[in-house]
Amino acid sequence: MRQKKKACGYEGQDAMLFNSIEFLLFFPIVVVIYFAIPQKLKQLWLLLASYYFYMCWNAKYAILILLSTAITYASGLLMEGIKQKKYDAQKEKKLKNWVVVLSFASNLSILFYFKYINFALSTLGGMLHFAHIELNVPTFDIILPVGISFYTFQALSYTMDVYRDEVYAEKNFIRYALFVSFFPQLVAGPIERSKNLLRELAAPKKFNYDAFIEGALLMLWGYFLKIVIAERIAAFVDKVYGDYYTYDGVYLIVATALFAIQIYCDFAGYSTIAMGAAKILGVQLMENFDAPYLATSVAEFWRRWHISLTSWFKDYLYIPMGGSRKGKARKYLNKIIVFLVSGLWHGAQFSYIAWGGINGLYQVVGEMLQPVRDKLVNRLGLNRNSLAHKMVCMAGTFLLVDFSWIFFRADRFMDALHIIKSILSVHNVWILFDGSLFKCGLDEGNFRLMLLSIFILFLADLCKKKRIEIRKAIMQQDQWARCLILSCSVVLLLVFGKYGPGYDAAKFIYFQF
Repeated sequence: MRQKKKACGYEGQDAMLFNSIEFLLFFPIVVVIYFAIPQKLKQLWLLLASYYFYMCWNAKYAILILLSTAITYASGLLMEGIKQKKYDAQKEKKLKNWVVVLSFASNLSILFYFKYINFALSTLGGMLHFAHIELNVPTFDIILPVGISFYTFQALSYTMDVYRDEVYAEKNFIRYALFVSFFPQLVAGPIERSKNLLRELAAPKKFNYDAFIEGALLMLWGYFLKIVIAERIAAFVDKVYGDYYTYDGVYLIVATALFAIQIYCDFAGYSTIAMGAAKILGVQLMENFDAPYLATSVAEFWRRWHISLTSWFKDYLYIPMGGSRKGKARKYLNKIIVFLVSGLWHGAQFSYIAWGGINGLYQVVGEMLQPVRDKLVNRLGLNRNSLAHKMVCMAGTFLLVDFSWIFFRADRFMDALHIIKSILSVHNVWILFDGSLFKCGLDEGNFRLMLLSIFILFLADLCKKKRIEIRKAIMQQDQWARCLILSCSVVLLLVFGKYGPGYDAAKFIYFQF
C-alpha cells in the first residue's frame, strides 16, 4: 500500500516482501535445505533464514530482535529458577513480579522509543503551547523497525505465560530465538502464543506431501487476496483519499467501502501466506481471520478480525485489569481502554486512537442497548434467525466498522473529519452511473475484475462461515486433480495479479505497525 500515513518514518522498500521475486527465490531454497539437512540442524537453519529474512530490510535492527529475545529468554529462566528455590508463596510471587516488570519495562521502552517518542514529544509540545508555554521540542529522525510491535508482543506473551505457569521456561536458546523470529509470521503476525509455536518448533518435521499441497493452496489464496484484490483496490483508494478535496462525496463513500475490503484482503492475505509457508515447513500457525464482514455485530466482528491481537489484548490486558469481574462500569471502562491501546498499538497518531476509541464505544453502547434491542425484536415479532434479519445486522455492522476505517485510512485526524463532512454534505450520486469511477486509478476492465474478485471472496467467506472447507475438499481429490488446481491457480495469478515491469510491489499494510 502506498499510504502517506506512517507511524514513525517507516521505510520498507528493501524488505523481502511476500509478493516479491526475492521471496519467491528465498522460500524454495529455505524449504529444500530444511528438509535435506540432518534433524539436529533444522532449527538452527530456520533461525539463520529468519534473521536473513529480517536483515534484508535493515540489518542493524536485527539487534533489536536479538535484544528482545535475550531479555525475555532470561526472564523465563529467572522465573523458573525462583520457582525451584522453594521460597514461600508471597516471596516467590514478589520476585517473579519484579522479573515481569523488568521484562515488560525494557521491551516496551524500546518499542516506545522507536515508535512513540516523536508522537509523545509533539503531543507534549502542543499541550504546553495550549498553556502558553513555549518549548523547543526536539524531533528524532527514527526509522521504525518493521514488525517491532508484533515480535515485541509475542516475546512479552511468553514472559506472561511463564509467570502464570502456563508453559515451562524454554531452555534451548536456539528454539526460543526461532519462536520470536520465525520468518513467516515475524513482521505482521499472526502473534503466536508460546504454548502453540514453541511446541510446533520443538520437533522439526520431515517432508510431508499433503502438508506441502495444503500449504501451497493457502499461499495461493493469500496471493489472490493481496495481488488480485487488495492491490487493485489500493489504486482506487489511494487516488481518492490522496485528493479528497477533488474526489468528494460519493467518491469517498465508495473508496471507504473499498478500503474496508482492501485492508482485509491485504492483512488476511499476509496471514494466509504466512500460514501456508509455515505449513509447508510442518508448522501450524493460528487462524487470524474468520470471515469478519459476515459478522452480525461489532463484538462478533472483533472476535473474527485480527484474532491473534484481539485475544492478546483480552488475555494480557483486559483480564488483568479486571475484565468483567468488577461490575459493569469497570467492564465498560476496561473495554474502552483496551481499544484505545489497540489504536495506539497500530500507530502513533490521534487518528488511530480515535479509530480504537470508536470501536470501543461501539462495543459498550451495543452491550448497553442490548436489552432495548431484545424488547424491540420481541415486540415486532422479528425472527433473529431469518436471512433478512441477519443481512440487516451484517449491513449495519459493516457500516459501523467502515465508518471507523475513515480514521484509520486518513493521513491525519483532521483529514478524517474533512472526509466525513464531505461524505455528509456532497451528494454526487450520478458518478455511480456515468463512468466517473473508472477514472480513479482503475479503468473499466480492472474495476469490473475487482468487483468479480470481491464476489469470489464473499462466496469463500460464506463457505467458511458455513463450515464448508474448500481446501479440505481439494485435498480429498487425487494427485492429478490437486496438481491441476494448483497449476490453474498459478496461471490465474500470473494473468490477473498486479505485478511486473514498472510495478512497485506494495508493502503489506500491517508492515508499518
